[in-house]
Amino acid sequence: MTADETGLSELRSSVREFLEAKSSEEAVRKLMGSEQRFDPAVWAQAADQLRLPGLVIPEEYGGDGFGLVELGVVLEEMGRALLCAPFFATVVLATQALLASGDREACARHLPGIAAGGTTAALAVSEDSGSWDPALISARAVPDGDGAWKLSGRKSFVIDGTTADLLLVVARTVAGPSLFAVDREAPGLAAVPMETLDATRAMARLTFDAVPATLVGADGAAGRTMAKVLDIASVGLAAEQSGGARRCLEASAEHARTRHQFGRPIGSFQAVKHKCADMLVQVELAEAASREAARLADEGSAEFPVAAAVAHACCSRAYMFAAMENIQVHGGIGFTWEHPAHLYFRRAKSSQLLFGGPAVYHERLLDRLGI
Repeated sequence: MTADETGLSELRSSVREFLEAKSSEEAVRKLMGSEQRFDPAVWAQAADQLRLPGLVIPEEYGGDGFGLVELGVVLEEMGRALLCAPFFATVVLATQALLASGDREACARHLPGIAAGGTTAALAVSEDSGSWDPALISARAVPDGDGAWKLSGRKSFVIDGTTADLLLVVARTVAGPSLFAVDREAPGLAAVPMETLDATRAMARLTFDAVPATLVGADGAAGRTMAKVLDIASVGLAAEQSGGARRCLEASAEHARTRHQFGRPIGSFQAVKHKCADMLVQVELAEAASREAARLADEGSAEFPVAAAVAHACCSRAYMFAAMENIQVHGGIGFTWEHPAHLYFRRAKSSQLLFGGPAVYHERLLDRLGI
């Protein structure tokens, strides 16, 4: 199901209104310093009032069955507001991993709770290296009889890993990388928060010591599953990045109009005009790339993997550029802790590195192009 332009506009308007009320700079800074890193009441409202957790979950599992185009609209607004919530981990990563696994029993078990907002989830792939390449995974799972498994190893950089009710973990078996479901309260599981550059996106280090786990999908199939998930997640991240970049442009333009120096607005100086114009070019290109990739995904186009890699590279560069130029336009105040410009810079940098960094995603683009 895909919304028309009017529907997309109404969705954007509703999400923006909600986030302006619930994700102000004051609220973001408060949550950055909290243990949980998100407000459960706001998450419940997002589920009850806007049905956001179930947006892309098929109707048979209690969701609304929309596609990446609608998801992109929501993520643009969340990136614009720096929302502190388990949305990306739950909806973009974990939900897509369940759907990509093709395991209908696992989907029926977990997705209705996610759609209702009662279950949050996280996807644990990378280890200490930060790589999302399943071939580099060392965490292991061994059979424990009657279809059960025991999982051992360590995962790092797990988004919302300390609060997720459900953990989907990629671990190696004799058959190869496989996907497993682990309950938050499982014995032998330890989760500790990681101190990272971007305090608006909580990350955790997870340790598994013979933790009971349930296989999701086919044994040894996680390599193919993660390739699909990474394409979708890259487009979701690109939408979030383009939303953040757009906000940096808006903040710069607003400051250029209202900040006076030498008796005139600084926006009248050619150097500042050039910075804002260059930011506009990057932001428009980023939005076009992320939205085109989402459209191709919803159409089932064979060109989607290439478009996803392009969007990832384009939007990562655009957000970093816009975040840095936003600081420059604001001058000395932009470097201070009291100003929000540095929050966007930190999110831009952490997002750029999230799935491996520029070298990795440029290689991924070459791979998708068959080069």
